Amino acid sequence: MGVGVRILAIDTALESCAACVTSGSAAEPLALEALPMSRGHAEALLPLVERVISRIDGGFESLDRIAVTVGPGSYTGLRVGLSAARAIGLATGKPVVGVGTLSALLAPLLADPVEATLAAAIDARHGAVYVQALATGSGNGLAPAHLSVAEAADRLGSGPVILVGSGAPFLAAALAERGVGATIVGTDAPDILSVAQLGLVADPAQALPRPLYLRGPDARPQDHARVARR
Repeated sequence: MGVGVRILAIDTALESCAACVTSGSAAEPLALEALPMSRGHAEALLPLVERVISRIDGGFESLDRIAVTVGPGSYTGLRVGLSAARAIGLATGKPVVGVGTLSALLAPLLADPVEATLAAAIDARHGAVYVQALATGSGNGLAPAHLSVAEAADRLGSGPVILVGSGAPFLAAALAERGVGATIVGTDAPDILSVAQLGLVADPAQALPRPLYLRGPDARPQDHARVARR
C-alpha cells in the first residue's frame, strides 16, 4: 500500500476490545481506543468503532482498507471482530485483511534487533500454548502452532528467548527447567497499532479475514457410539 493509505484496525481476539485508524504516512494514529475486557466484546465493539471513526475527517468513506485479528484467540471474540470488519468492508467497498494475533504480538519486538529467539505465546489452557517464534540468533523459528508447553520449550532451542503474551510465564518456567534463558517483556493483548501496521502491508489475496484455528474442537464423537433405537 502507498504512503498515506488509511486503515481501520480492529482487535477482539483476546482480553481487549480495540480499534484505531492510522495512515501509512502518519507517525501517530489518527484515532485510537482500547478497552481491557475478558467478556462483552459484542456489546462494546461497534460503539467503540463509531467513537474512533467520529474523530477522523471523512468517516468510514475515508478508509482504504480494514484489518482485523483472526486468531488464535477467544472463539466469541474472534467472531465479533471478524463480523464487524466484514460488514464495514462490505458497506464501504474496501478490502478487509486478516492479521494473526501471534504476529501482532511479535511485531513490536522487531523494532529492537537482538540476538535471540523472539516468541509469542498465548495461554491455550490444559498445559498448552499457541506459539510462534522468529529466530534472530542461534535459536529456532516456529510457525504458528498449538503445542504443549513442554514441546514448545523443546522446539525453541537453546536460547536466549524473549517472550510476549499470556502464555509467556508458563513457557519461561519450562525453558528455565531446561537451562534456557528467557525474558518476558509483556503478557497483554496485541498493541492495536501493530495490527494496523501489519494490515497495511498485508496482501488481501493472501491475508484472508477468516478465523485461524490451530486446535481442533474439544468435543469429539465417541468411538463406536450408537444411538439406541426405540
